[in-house]
Amino acid sequence: MRVLVTGAAGQLGADLCRLLETRLADPGSPVLAWAGLGRAELDITDPARVRAVLRDQARPAKVQGGLVVVNTAAWTDVDGAESDEAGAYAANAAGPGHLAAVCAEVGAILVHVSTDYVFDGRATKPYETDDEPAPASAYGRTKLAGEQAIRALLPSASYIVRTAWVYGETGGNFVKTMARLARERGAVSVVDDQTGSPTWSADLAAALLDLAAAASARPSSVPPGIYHCTNTGETTWYGLARQIMTELGLDPAIVSPTTTDAFP
Repeated sequence: MRVLVTGAAGQLGADLCRLLETRLADPGSPVLAWAGLGRAELDITDPARVRAVLRDQARPAKVQGGLVVVNTAAWTDVDGAESDEAGAYAANAAGPGHLAAVCAEVGAILVHVSTDYVFDGRATKPYETDDEPAPASAYGRTKLAGEQAIRALLPSASYIVRTAWVYGETGGNFVKTMARLARERGAVSVVDDQTGSPTWSADLAAALLDLAAAASARPSSVPPGIYHCTNTGETTWYGLARQIMTELGLDPAIVSPTTTDAFP
């Protein structure tokens, strides 16, 4: 298969590209070719650019086992989406819709990364894929709209993968923020009433490529639709912050608990 990664300069996209390079060198891997494109090369909010790039990628893919597009491009500024929902919608909803429409035209598979923010966060047990979405933020609304656009335009060849609490080597994330605040302030307050599964982006990248390989196999061993993917285990943001301090050789007692309502 030929793999195209969108958002290749981001946290997850960078991990996908590193892993694809490794798998390309493996003679037993289904990856025969790949390309990773950042926003400068492929702005998914531009439908004409999406059509031109995917058509170009689809031509060699005909002899490389087909094209799989893994979309990691997104507006990820959750707070910023509240003040610019239109901008977030362009990247998180309209953009995936453009990808899905052109994938349908060229016969490509789309693996799209979504988020737990499509739910309201009030559950007391892990969310299932068929639980009713109820986004409580602009970011969540735009990500759900992206899911809906993909399912409407590419129902038989799309895989939506919801994940959560992702941290990685590239870019900013909670782990890096906690490390910085510990250096700058010496003490931090972190919410202790939200529970989730911290997910290493390299592990998520590997799962996405495994899914892509299974989806592109003939016959496919996985049905199109919605999937949930995180690392195992669970903790609160407070618990994660304390573990981060331990890993840094600092006293975890410098982290104090607070509530979501009390957090500024």
